[in-house]
Amino acid sequence: MSLLKPTRLGALSLRNRIVMAPMTRSRADISGDPNDLMVTYYRQRASAGMIVSEGIYPSFAGQGYARTPGLVTSAHVAGWRQITDAVHAEGGLMVAQLMHCGRIAHAANKHGRTIAPSALQAAGEMYTDAHGMQPFDDPHALSEKEVLDVIADYGRASSLAMEAGFDGVELHGTSGYLPMQFLCTGPNRRVDAWGGSLENRLRFPLEVLGAMSAAAGADRVGLRLCPGNPFNDLHDDDPETTFSALLKALHGRGLAYLHMMRRPDAELDNIALARRHFDGPLLLNESYTLAEAAEAISTGDAEAVSFARLFVSNPDLVRLAEEGGVPVPFDRRTLYTPGAAGYTDY
Repeated sequence: MSLLKPTRLGALSLRNRIVMAPMTRSRADISGDPNDLMVTYYRQRASAGMIVSEGIYPSFAGQGYARTPGLVTSAHVAGWRQITDAVHAEGGLMVAQLMHCGRIAHAANKHGRTIAPSALQAAGEMYTDAHGMQPFDDPHALSEKEVLDVIADYGRASSLAMEAGFDGVELHGTSGYLPMQFLCTGPNRRVDAWGGSLENRLRFPLEVLGAMSAAAGADRVGLRLCPGNPFNDLHDDDPETTFSALLKALHGRGLAYLHMMRRPDAELDNIALARRHFDGPLLLNESYTLAEAAEAISTGDAEAVSFARLFVSNPDLVRLAEEGGVPVPFDRRTLYTPGAAGYTDY
């Protein structure tokens, strides 16, 4: 079966092509420290060809959601080292996904202030432990110096990820978070070098990838995208032109992979867009069955496929693929609740 064959994504050697997708599960300590429960969770799923961690904030300002983990302090590094050691002891591979939420945040969930390219509050709400559902914060618009500081935060977090034993890093570049807030016309109303023209709007995600590559090596850096995804009040006047330009700008950078989410219900064919414009290995994601994933690899659409929901309730997903087993469904009610229920007890 094609899913079970080894492959390479840049410097990353995968023993199979079944990747665990990044999933926010909100089980970290309130300080952002990874904990023993998270060690168990990731160890259980270490048979994956590669694990992409849940979104990790690269600075305190980057946190958006309750109980998400960070890569800012020495305690964060120590906590993640326990997890990567556990994954490696099982023969696994793990990359850290860096997720800066930007304006998709609420003060009750974080220590730093909420920032964005422009002072535009996103439409919508998010959960807080203290007050339940609350509107997104009204963000602070970054100065040009502060933009450079945020880019440096990504580079520092990438260095800390390598110190914590991760095999690579992935930039979360979708879901309406900070890189897309700079790239897309809806949330970016700047008139300086970081906004306005497409060339200027490309600058932030490209500079972030450069900082991450300088820290970890480009062949250990991945990028996750979902062009046309309107989640978290993200809009762009011409997503096909915008994302085509981004992918073309990546030529020659030697990234480990592009982690592209497909959207079967969308007008824009993200897989075709990626194959047309990206010059490196392609990792696909979003609602594949094991059979569909095997077909995507057999036809050359991708080097590997990542699974989210199936890995929630099937820590032995690779074994199921080997034996032709039937995955069990997950319990949506326990996706973000504290504790082991629906997390490590499948």
